[in-house]
Amino acid sequence: MTALVTGTWWMTHRRLSALLRNPAVLVMTLVQPMIWLFLFGELFKKVVELPGFGATSYLDYIVPGVVVMNAVSLNSFAGMATMDEIDRGTLDRFLVTPVRRSAIANAGVIEQALSTAFQSLVIILLGWAAGAHYPGGPGGLAVLVAASVLIGVVLAALSNTLALLVRDRNTIIGLNVMLLLPLTFLSSAFMAESLMPSWIRHVAAANPVSWALDAGRAALAEDPDWGSAAVHGGALLALAVAAVGLAVFSFRSYQKSQ
Repeated sequence: MTALVTGTWWMTHRRLSALLRNPAVLVMTLVQPMIWLFLFGELFKKVVELPGFGATSYLDYIVPGVVVMNAVSLNSFAGMATMDEIDRGTLDRFLVTPVRRSAIANAGVIEQALSTAFQSLVIILLGWAAGAHYPGGPGGLAVLVAASVLIGVVLAALSNTLALLVRDRNTIIGLNVMLLLPLTFLSSAFMAESLMPSWIRHVAAANPVSWALDAGRAALAEDPDWGSAAVHGGALLALAVAAVGLAVFSFRSYQKSQ
């Protein structure tokens, strides 16, 4: 356990140092969620007038959607960094050192989690500046950020697994582009489930993106539903643990193939 913690610490330090040398990446990737927040927020603000929508302000409704979808978009391409390390030979050099394979996987997950948390907080602040309200207070916001981090961990781990198994950039890009819109619009990110067609509502119920949204919105409600937040958050946590475990296994599979 000591070796795992130490290895994770140094591998994470290495990745964060590289990120801090190029912080523009975090700023540039905020452009898309800002477009979602301000463009969609204005374009669809009258949708709350539809009977059964269940919210009085579309901006209040869309902020959790933008936070979660930014986590999805940001983390879906985490495997590209792994591809860079494979191409440079960096990963191969690490795999012949005593560092634990799980420490290498954990470092990538922690870097993505911290980036996701930072960007989630920025989006929340931008929403607040635009007039969004958060009745659930700091506790509700903390759950929303945690939910965005968990869904990000799931996708980052799966993206890294894909990179280690297929080792092809075009496959990673193509699969992510193919999945991003279905993950977005087959969830409650931008539309209330009560107004969805029946089949989409059933698909959304099984979509982990909706689990993150349901956890965040349940905690942000004026009368927070902590039971719902715990159920959906627990499901996300279990999925994240399984995804990270798969990523660690993929490191071992990659090493054996070398």
